[in-house]
Parts: sequence; C-alpha cells; structure tokens
Amino acid sequence: MADPVPDLEPVITGLSALSACGRGAEVLYERAAAGEPAFGPVTRFDVSRFRAGAAAQLPGNPVLADELAAVTEEACTAARLSAGQRAGSRLLLAGHTDPAAARLPAADRARRTPAADARTLADRCGLRAGHRAYTTACVAGSTAVADAAAAIRTGSAERVVVAAGYLVDEEHFALFDAGRALAPDGRVRPFSAGRQGMVLGDGVAAVVLESAAAARRRGAPVLARLAGWGRAGDAHHVSQPHPQGTGLARAVRNALHRAGRRPEDIGYVNAHGTGTAASDAAETVGLRAALGDRAALVPVSSSKSVHGHTLESSGLLELVVTVGTLRAGRLPVNAGYLGADERCGLNLVTEGPHRAAPRYALSLNAAFGGANTALLVGAA
Repeated sequence: MADPVPDLEPVITGLSALSACGRGAEVLYERAAAGEPAFGPVTRFDVSRFRAGAAAQLPGNPVLADELAAVTEEACTAARLSAGQRAGSRLLLAGHTDPAAARLPAADRARRTPAADARTLADRCGLRAGHRAYTTACVAGSTAVADAAAAIRTGSAERVVVAAGYLVDEEHFALFDAGRALAPDGRVRPFSAGRQGMVLGDGVAAVVLESAAAARRRGAPVLARLAGWGRAGDAHHVSQPHPQGTGLARAVRNALHRAGRRPEDIGYVNAHGTGTAASDAAETVGLRAALGDRAALVPVSSSKSVHGHTLESSGLLELVVTVGTLRAGRLPVNAGYLGADERCGLNLVTEGPHRAAPRYALSLNAAFGGANTALLVGAA
C-alpha cells in the first residue's frame, strides 16, 4: 500500500530524456535495465592525439539549445501543463559555460552564459515565473532538483521545471583525457576489478516537479515522489573524493532524515559509479557509513555504465532512470563488470533482468571539489 502523500510533498508529473541510448525516457531506462552500453568511437572531433577514443554520442551534430527545448517541451506535455500552468512555473537549468565563449569578444560573452541559456530556454518553453542556471559540474542537475523540491515543500513554489544538458565536446574530452580519467578501453566498469575510468556521454533531460496538492487538483499523472534530498561537501581535494566518503555519507543521511526513512527502506541505489578507481572505492565506504549493514544487501548499480558520464546533466538523467526503475520493477544492470574488487564490496546488479519492487531508491552524484548529493525517490 502506498504511503500517504502530504500536500506539499514534491512529486514528479512529467519527464523526458535524450541520450546516446535514443530519444525518450523509456528507451533510456530499457537500455539501462538490460545493461546495453551506448558507447562507440568519437565522431564529433579528432581524437587521434588522445589516450581514449570512445564516448556515448548522439548521431550527427546536435545543437544543445534545440535539444533542451525539445526535451523540456516533451516533459511539460507529459505533465499535461496548460499554457497558463507553464507561465506560472519556474525553470532551473543545469549546464556549463560554452568553452568557445571565452574566445569571443567581451561584448558577445554575455549572450553565451548559462544564465542567458536559462532565459532563452524559459522563453522558448513559456516558463515565465523565473529562471536560474546551475553550473556546479556533476551535481548541477541534482542540486537543481533539490532546490526545486525545497521550494515546493516550503510553499514558495507550486511547480518547477528542471532541465539539464551536456553534449560531449573536445575541450572537456581533452581535460579528462589529460587527467587520465577516461577509460582507454572505451567501457565504464563501475565498482569492478579492472576498471580504467569513465566514458563521457551526451545527455539532455527535463522533469516537472510540483506539490502533491497541485497535481491532485488538476488530475496530473504522478510518476514518483521526491521523498528526500541531501547535499554535503567535504572539500577534501580539488578533484579527488574524500577516501572515507564523508560528504556522500552525510548527503545520504540528510536525505533519509528529511524523508523520515531508515536505511532498511532503501530498495535500490543508482550510484554515482564513474568507473574510476578512487571514486568508486570512496563511494563504497560512504555508502557503508550511511547505510550500515544495509549497504551489503541493497542492490546497487550505476547507469553510467550504459549512458556514460553526462557531467552537468548526470543527476537529472540518472533521476529519470531511477524513476523508471520504481515504475517498471526491474533494476538496471551494472554493465561492464569483470569481477570483484575487494575495495568495492557492494551488492551489485550484474545480470538482468533483475526484478524487484523497491518502494524507495537513492540516486547519488558527486563532483570535483567535494560536492555530494543524494535524491531519495519514492514510488508513486
């Protein structure tokens, strides 16, 4: 039996996604549930000088602004928002500054900022109640979701649309390659022995969050509930996670506390799981600290093993996968697994289809500088 939903609890009434897996949230979830990676040779730019050469890319040369508008429109349509309801909605956009903007004349740079992108997207989609841009790297999308949920729960907003997007670009590819963070074998192997690093991926996603009361009044479909959220920093190193996962553990505890839930209530974890040696080991320690004995039992996987690391859009894309998991009752496969790593003793989902019916799932993200987020998603 579903838990009673308070009037101000944030619920998700619409979502959409675009990734190398295909267009739409369903195809993304189905590929994740089957553990079918979408990696291939980079075709968007020359990678001959790099160690790595793979990414999870959309075909051709998509334009991020256009794809963001299309996905946001799809999410609003799925939520059955009228023009008036859109006009009363805020937009929170997670993205990054276009690397090419730094090379423009000073007078032109203001038109190529994340804030300008948010304003343009809000105008294109009829979202008139304000907009904000988030540039906090790999937790940008999940941080925007947490802010949207907080605004709804405190009554300062009835509805918020959150969008996020990243398309694999040469500048970021070069930076991660130079830092030896990209997997030269072109596969993401989270928490596995023999893992060699991450693979970047294209990702665009949007979700509509609103209060449960607002959704009931207009008869909107409720896909899932955002029961809790947590954020914490450890400021351990500019690019390395705290080896004890302290920030991640606090973020998980905060999410559980906000939702009034215990570790025993968690039925699945969509982990940050980048496939890098230090990050996966630290995340394991953090999960053990936050969940105690439950950490060895709860099923864990990282959907990055299928769609790649989509940087600023990671939190939102992975939230879409997590919602799909709760609705379909099949857990995403931790693809690329080669064998156990003694530093990563988690209950990994290594084969599918893995059927389960979790009531609550965690979606975790972390970023350079020690930022950590945890979103606790409840079944509708």
